[in-house]
Amino acid sequence: MRRTPRDNAESARRITRRGLVLGGAQLVFAGALGLRMRHVQVEQGDEFRLLAEENRINIRLIPPARGRIFDRNGQVIAENEPAYRITMVREDADDVEGVIARLSTLVELDPDDLNRALSEMQRSPPFLPVTVADRVTWEEISRVAVNAPALPGITTEVGLSRYYPKRDVFAHVAGYVGPVSERDLARYEDPPQLLRIPRFQIGKVGVEANHESDLRGRAGAKRVEVNAVGRVMRELDRREGEAGADLQLTIDSELQQYVQTRLGEESASVVVMDLEKGDLLAIASSPAYDPNKFVRGISVDDYAVLRDNDHRPLASKTVQDAYPPGSTFKMVTALAAMDAGLVAPDETVWCPGHLEVGGRRFHCWKRAGHGHMNLEQSLRESCDVYYYDLALKVGIERIADMARRLGLGEAHDVPMSAVTSGLVPDKAWKLRERGAEWVIGDSVNASIGQGFVLSSPLQLAVMTARLATGRDISPRLVRSVDGVETPSMAGSDMGLNPNHLRQIGRAMYAVSNSRRGTAYRSRIIADAMRMAGKTGTSQVRNITAAERARGVTRNEDLPWNRRDHALYVNYAPYENPQIAVAVVVEHGGGGSIAAAPIARDVTLQALYGGDPPLEAYPTADRSRIRAQQERLRRELQERIDSGNNRA
Repeated sequence: MRRTPRDNAESARRITRRGLVLGGAQLVFAGALGLRMRHVQVEQGDEFRLLAEENRINIRLIPPARGRIFDRNGQVIAENEPAYRITMVREDADDVEGVIARLSTLVELDPDDLNRALSEMQRSPPFLPVTVADRVTWEEISRVAVNAPALPGITTEVGLSRYYPKRDVFAHVAGYVGPVSERDLARYEDPPQLLRIPRFQIGKVGVEANHESDLRGRAGAKRVEVNAVGRVMRELDRREGEAGADLQLTIDSELQQYVQTRLGEESASVVVMDLEKGDLLAIASSPAYDPNKFVRGISVDDYAVLRDNDHRPLASKTVQDAYPPGSTFKMVTALAAMDAGLVAPDETVWCPGHLEVGGRRFHCWKRAGHGHMNLEQSLRESCDVYYYDLALKVGIERIADMARRLGLGEAHDVPMSAVTSGLVPDKAWKLRERGAEWVIGDSVNASIGQGFVLSSPLQLAVMTARLATGRDISPRLVRSVDGVETPSMAGSDMGLNPNHLRQIGRAMYAVSNSRRGTAYRSRIIADAMRMAGKTGTSQVRNITAAERARGVTRNEDLPWNRRDHALYVNYAPYENPQIAVAVVVEHGGGGSIAAAPIARDVTLQALYGGDPPLEAYPTADRSRIRAQQERLRRELQERIDSGNNRA
């Protein structure tokens, strides 16, 4: 049927209206879209550009150089050295096992490190580098570089790693660093991101750990461009970190090396303390260990050797261990009695070789007894009965109070690991810790440094320093931080009666210089260097009545670990005290035999600043001392050569 002109006109009008509506709708949509695009591009452009930039640019931390550690004379104790390492990117290597096999023909790979690296590769994204070999030599790096085409995925890198040039000499003082462990991270509520850098090193023990915040420094940062999966494409810029602060210790390296060499293989410790500011000139524990082995992570076998050694090379005996001080404690008892006005210097006590107290017999070391003893004689010959008698008069509370005034029973503030407070017992302590009342026999034992009394070599050195000066001098180990000197620890007057201190000093002088003194064989004969000292022997086993009846077994006839500890403390020169020395030889037998000779040699070495003249020694000792000095010089040179040889 044909459409009429009228129908055609109406249809055209409808189409036109629909077109206009549709066109209008399209125009509105396009306008809204344009406005939205303008809003996004112009008004929110900065925000979206920032988001895009953050997706494209990563900020990565740059580990700072760790602060160095020096001795008092500027000799390096701990430094940073370039450390070459070999890394592998798993996705670039393709055949990981094949590449490692070829690499092992060029570089000696540690099995433990290799297994650790392979495990890390499995946990990490395939494009991240993993360290396969650390601290490799320049020659090994060169061989790898020459053979690079045959080693896909292998890259050589250089960084900084800790190195201890003096090796075992400062092991117990400086300590060591090591890779951050999960245990280290657990100490923080929110661990710093710096600690999450692979192979980042932090202090584990000693000064390295206690001054971690000073030595660590501040991290730098670099901006790198990464692709969609996080692979680094290029480095855009970097800001280097701030190096850690340098520390200067109070230790004299040459004296420390001498002491360590003089101790040899003994299980022993020595503390040398300056009496002007409290500086620790030497603080050595023997045997020691090479801290460089811990920097990368010590092997199981090497650690087992140290752990199973009965001389305990890992222990810092100077501050960590506490021993019965034995007769070195007698000055404390004597000073407590004089301070309380309970004894006069010329007052005597009869020593028949024992004292009956509460139905129990307390023996003197001299079985036949010493006879009549006054204060000076009792210290000179180390009569035990004299101090048993004092204990009955003075009581434990006064003795304990004097011990604390002299620095015992206190964990001194030195930045070393596991610093012990020792033990100065009293009635309240025994009731609290043992649930028992104090008895008179406890006081008798304490009066000669046995029973519950425990002291570290550092505490004994502090005690001796305070007896020599009358000041509450304390030990200082760090001399300066980043060039700023730390406060002096010279202390102030303790308020002790100067006459009492002089009487104690004269008695200690007699110990070393009187023919009847227990340390006479280890005397110094140079008048300007003579020392005042005190021997000590502390039992580590009980002696039964049956053994006393048949004769006490000699130390040399006992197994090493059942022999008595040997102790000696001294200050010198007597007329003008400059240093205090404490020596403990574990299971050494007797203070006069094992500890006093070491103390004399160390004292002279410290006072002369090197090998003393033979004229400082008694004539009968000079040939032996000459041979000893020559031997020690050879061993010292071997130590130096060993430290210089980094291979």
